This record gives sequence, structure tokens and C-alpha cells, in this order.
Amino acid sequence: MDVTTEALAIDGGTPAFSPGEAFPGWPDHGDDEERAVLEVLRSGKWGSTHGDVVATFEREFAEYQQAAHATCLVNGTLAIVAALRATGVGIGDEVIVPPYTFIATASAALLISAVPVFADIDPSTHLLDPEAVQAAITPRTKAIVVVHLAGRPADMDALTAIAERHGVALVEDAAQAHGAAYKGRRVGAIGDVGTFSFQSSKNMTSGEGGAVVTDDERTAAALYSLVNVGRVPGGGWYQHADVGYNLRLTEFQAAILRAQLVRHPARQQVRERNAMLLAGLLSDVEGVELAPPDPAVTAHGRHLFIFRAPALAAAGTRDAAVRALAAEGLTGASTGYVPLHRNVALMRET
Repeated sequence: MDVTTEALAIDGGTPAFSPGEAFPGWPDHGDDEERAVLEVLRSGKWGSTHGDVVATFEREFAEYQQAAHATCLVNGTLAIVAALRATGVGIGDEVIVPPYTFIATASAALLISAVPVFADIDPSTHLLDPEAVQAAITPRTKAIVVVHLAGRPADMDALTAIAERHGVALVEDAAQAHGAAYKGRRVGAIGDVGTFSFQSSKNMTSGEGGAVVTDDERTAAALYSLVNVGRVPGGGWYQHADVGYNLRLTEFQAAILRAQLVRHPARQQVRERNAMLLAGLLSDVEGVELAPPDPAVTAHGRHLFIFRAPALAAAGTRDAAVRALAAEGLTGASTGYVPLHRNVALMRET
């Protein structure tokens, strides 16, 4: 429908979309999720130490992301914590992170007494700029955390080269990038280790939850120990070789995730079609800047649709524009993240 300035809902006009019309409810589920949860309930094996649903999903998810190993755990934040610890990051070590992302990417380093160091993003893609990463490397750098923001893979060729040249770990924060691929390879195990989130807003969800994937067997063993209170894969119940957390996923969550994994490819096709439609509609809108295409991005996760409108920011009307869109029924519109280098909590801790 055509919307004129006189008809804006924020000024008392009729909203372009009635409540619930603009977006379907989320999370989405069907009979498969319900049946899977009931099977776990009736089995009496609700924890992964007694059941095999978590272990089965780990194998399936690893295969889906083209990784050798996957370890499930309670959420995406602690997935990054575990990934950093498994790659040897410790007290006082520096971890390079982008400033434009969810707070967990930086706070994960602080949770193990490491130091997050911000390297800038490419403003056209909102992804970590390899040149900025190179400039931020110091003798104390132990890891780089690259975020595949909104589901778009970052420049993994350049970042892998930097990490290898300096002997530091490359961690992929793929919380928003289930199924995304760079040059035909799904993200997660392109670097040394990759983390995913299954929080309720994610394209694949169990309400809460996370996973860490890797191709390295030693790293996988370290992750298992960190998630399972220091136990050894295949070892005894009271065999604690290391100090670890207790971060295990429940069988209920894994049952939901197995069903979500099956439906994920079809959902991604819908998201891709919708993204292409929206990009086409916005391409001729004055002042809207879309990220340039990258042939290396062979599959986009399509968790978010990001664009820039510099003129709105310059005029100080960006927030007002988002409020106007929300009034029209587009409640999913957002001004985006508050840059982490301005985050009061992070500044206080560092």
C-alpha cells in the first residue's frame, strides 16, 4: 500500500499492517518438535549423561556445518567462553573482537579474565575489517573472534592468513549464521573453532542453547572437558582430568533442535527469497545503502537484514524513523547495536 506523510500511523493514521500481520510468530514449531519432546519425557532420560539425544544432535549438527566435531552447551555466550579457553586463552591475554556485535562477543573474554581489544568494522558490511585486525595485533594477542553478523560470512581468507601469520587462534562467532557458507564451506570450522547460539530469536532454536564446532580433535576433547566438569571423553564418571564447567544441554533441548535442524534448509530458502525481494524493493530508495555483494559468500544465514541510512543519522532522525516503522506494524525494525567500545559495562570492566 502507498503511505504518505499525512497517513503515518505515528501521527494518528491507520497502520500499514494490522497487529500480527507483518511477521509470523517465532519460534516456529510443528508436530515433530512436540513428538520429540514427549519421547524424551517418557524415556525418563532427561539429561545428556543418561540419554543419547544430545550426542545424536551433536553428530548431525557437525555434519550440517561440515565440521568434524560439535559440542553442545547451555548458550552462545558460554560457547565463546569455552572456545576461547579450549584454544588456550587465559588471564591477561588479548582477544581481538569487533565493536559492532552483541555484547557476548566481548564479555566472553572478560569472563575468563582476558582483555577484549576492539578492531573496527568495514562500514559497508558491518563485518570485522582485516586491516584493522592486523593493526591491533600485539605480542599479547592470543585470539581473534570474527563475527558473521546477521548471517553474512566475513572475509575468512584474509583473517585466516592473519591468524596463521601471527600464530593466534581464529574463533568464528557464528551465533547468527547457521548454514551460512564462505566459498562453499559452511562457517564454524573454517577457523580453529566456531560457536553457535540456539537462543529463542535464532533461525534454529531450542529457547536457549549453543554449540561449538571444530575440526581439531584436541580442541574437541578440551571442549568436552570444559562442558562436562573436567571429565575425559570415554573416561570414568569420577575421572576429572581438568577443572571444567557444567554446561551440558538437556535432552529436551536437543530433541527440539533435531527437529529444527531438519526444517532449517526450507526455512532458509524462504528467508533468502524474502531477503532478495526486500533488497530489490529498497534498491531504488534514496538514502538507503545495502551491503555490496561478495561472491565468496555462497550462502547467507539471513538472520537479520541490515542496511545503512546515513542521511537519517546525519539529520538526527534515525530513531524517529524506527519509531515510525514500528507504529506502522514493523516492530522488528531496530537502530542496531550500541557499539561495544561505548558500552558502559565493558568500559568499567576494562
